[in-house]
Amino acid sequence: MEPESTTISAFRPKKTSLFKTNIKAFTFLLPAIIILLIFFITPMILTVFFSFTNLSLTGLNAQKLEFIGFDNFVKMFNDQRLYNSIAKTLVFVLFSAIIGQCFFGFLIAYLMKGKNAHFRRIIGICVIAAWVTPEIVAAFCWVTFLGDSGTLNSILTSFTGIKPIAFLFEYPMICVVVANIWRGTAFSMLTFQAALDDIPAEIEEAAVIDGASKWKVITHLILPILKGAITTNLMLVTLQTLGVFTLIYTMTGGGPGDRTATLPIFMYQQAFVSYQLGYGTAISLVILIIGAIFSFLYMRLLKVKV
Repeated sequence: MEPESTTISAFRPKKTSLFKTNIKAFTFLLPAIIILLIFFITPMILTVFFSFTNLSLTGLNAQKLEFIGFDNFVKMFNDQRLYNSIAKTLVFVLFSAIIGQCFFGFLIAYLMKGKNAHFRRIIGICVIAAWVTPEIVAAFCWVTFLGDSGTLNSILTSFTGIKPIAFLFEYPMICVVVANIWRGTAFSMLTFQAALDDIPAEIEEAAVIDGASKWKVITHLILPILKGAITTNLMLVTLQTLGVFTLIYTMTGGGPGDRTATLPIFMYQQAFVSYQLGYGTAISLVILIIGAIFSFLYMRLLKVKV
């Protein structure tokens, strides 16, 4: 008869070395790592490299690539148009993303909380329809609506007798802000809707029984619970809004003049209109830095740990 220890050891699982486990894990992750290297890491490295070169689409610089050090950055920070573009970008992000999309997204999600499923479905479809519309199509819709002979001017002329207003010329920044809020609010709505649905109704009912008003329930109960969702939504919406190009370029072209020339528009003008790709990639790094600053501020102000 075999010893008891031998019998028990036969049923014990064989130990796998840590090295073999890591190899298996790396093998499964390899396709994702390759895709990340090709489509994310490599373009980032090339962007940083080209920002220190005289890369151009035409002329002698297009034939001979040279390393020029910090010349592009010196030129950029001495260019008043850069600071004008940064100011326009901050205004666009503040009113379009932070105040507009986040506020209206939360408002719609809160008003839909606990409502009839059919009502929520109808409202959700109406809001999401704008989000899934291609950006170029959404831009042309707003150009048609706000144009000199567009739908809005036709309504105003018919019912009030007001002469047609060139909205895209007189109020270009307001127009692109409103258009971006209309198109992007759905993302914030879905984010907050999912977070609100996870809050037990009993918590709100207990607060109301204790005498808390609707405003106090929102500010002292719901918003602190949603702190993580708010931070995530703010970061994603801000980063997306920082990179908005098609909507603005189609509606105003960055004009009139430079009144809607945000950083992506300014970068495009320098890289593909003036053919200075090296200078354009240097400007793109400014967008990256601004996005990183916003993300850092959100995490510090809302005290969210990553």
